[in-house]
Amino acid sequence: MNHHTILRGIDFGLAGLLVLMLPTPARAHNGPPFPIIENHKVGPCVISLWTHPDVGTGTFFVFVEPIPGGTVPKDLKLQIGVQPESGRLPEAVYTATKDNSGGQQQYNAIVEFDRQEFWRVRLVLESSQGRGEEFSRVEATPVGFGKWDLLFYLLPFLAVGFLWFRGISRRRSRMKRLQAA
Repeated sequence: MNHHTILRGIDFGLAGLLVLMLPTPARAHNGPPFPIIENHKVGPCVISLWTHPDVGTGTFFVFVEPIPGGTVPKDLKLQIGVQPESGRLPEAVYTATKDNSGGQQQYNAIVEFDRQEFWRVRLVLESSQGRGEEFSRVEATPVGFGKWDLLFYLLPFLAVGFLWFRGISRRRSRMKRLQAA
């Protein structure tokens, strides 16, 4: 095999690798929770709604702050309703429970998503100071690879490190052969 044939093979290999690396739209969510409602006045409170919408069990986190000059009602109750946008199922309503683990007022709800699709989300806030609703939508996405996620996402970096190490090793051996000759 001559030098030009090897270089041509490397060129085609690199071109193929570049085509595989072209950006494609990301549809699934695999990672930390993300906001779907941020700092909206809902009834007597300012609400931020974050979600981790995995197919199977999805999680919603509601962060509650008082409106300026007000307080968060002591009798505050939050509910989250979810329904497929296709309308194939009726709305399912879940009660959010207060999470007392941090300094910020937070409510959490666990919901069931039976299929990967877009879902309507309805947040209902009720207290003696008033009632309010806010609407959004979210796409339920499949769970990732679990423990294998880290390895999967590390593979490109490991491949680059391997190629770099291989190139340096070949260069060193070539330099040693030239010095010996």
